[in-house]
Amino acid sequence: MGGGYWRRDDFERYSARMGRKVGAGGHIDTSGMRGAQDMYKASGLDPKMDPYKVMRECCDSDEHPDTLPVILALDVTGSMGGALLKTAASLNVIMQKILDEYEDVEFMVMGIGDLSYDRAPIQISQFESDIRIAEHLDRLWFERGGGGNSFESYTAAWYMGLYHTSLDCWKKGRKGILITLGDEPLNPYLPADRLAQITGDQVHRDVDTYALYRDALEKYEIFHIAIDDREDSYRHYARAIQNSFGRLLKDRFFVSSLNSLPATILDCLEAVREANAGTGSKPRMSLGRFLLTSRL
Repeated sequence: MGGGYWRRDDFERYSARMGRKVGAGGHIDTSGMRGAQDMYKASGLDPKMDPYKVMRECCDSDEHPDTLPVILALDVTGSMGGALLKTAASLNVIMQKILDEYEDVEFMVMGIGDLSYDRAPIQISQFESDIRIAEHLDRLWFERGGGGNSFESYTAAWYMGLYHTSLDCWKKGRKGILITLGDEPLNPYLPADRLAQITGDQVHRDVDTYALYRDALEKYEIFHIAIDDREDSYRHYARAIQNSFGRLLKDRFFVSSLNSLPATILDCLEAVREANAGTGSKPRMSLGRFLLTSRL
């Protein structure tokens, strides 16, 4: 897994096969779409996204000798349709701009729902560096579930990143990057019985969020982007989101509109670049300088 390079012409050909048009700016034209269901057409959990007893690897190679693993975990419950649509429509632009800075980036796509209510609360792709990223994004099941507990199982992304991935960057003393997107507060725990059923792990007690964060932080730079859109739940939960995600992650917590979402994802990588300044992990140019002149 993880071979190849992301190229715009590959994306355009793939989009054409999927019946989509890519505009001059590199975005998919969504003007004729009614919503995320017109982009995400899966009707169930794709076997290639099944989290049961999987291990996803991000390995260095001759082609990519210095891999930077990035996990993008998307809330696939009903209120997040707008963000899902924007992510898919902007994927080509996001990838092109990231690759201007980090040629060895490898992306994993995850779908996160609610472990207590949903049939497929965790969906997890392989790490990839080429058009297969778009293919995995298309495999996500927009289940449109969730429950009445005022949070989704966001930290399942931390759990999977910690226990179901193997990253070569760890051997070099570097971390991966893990970004979650959602519109509800931080969940206080992951229920043991359901987590065990979904992942195949031996989980004997509920997984406390703060203990999990402490462990996952040893392996990942962790970010959360709260999506502020009139069709989602952010404004209803804004204070609770700030008091949970904001207090825990501090400057690794962002609030983003749909239009600024692609640039906010890039801001997460810029934050890591700044934190790593002087450590030998040097991208080819300043991402921050690029964004100042080319905000999406």
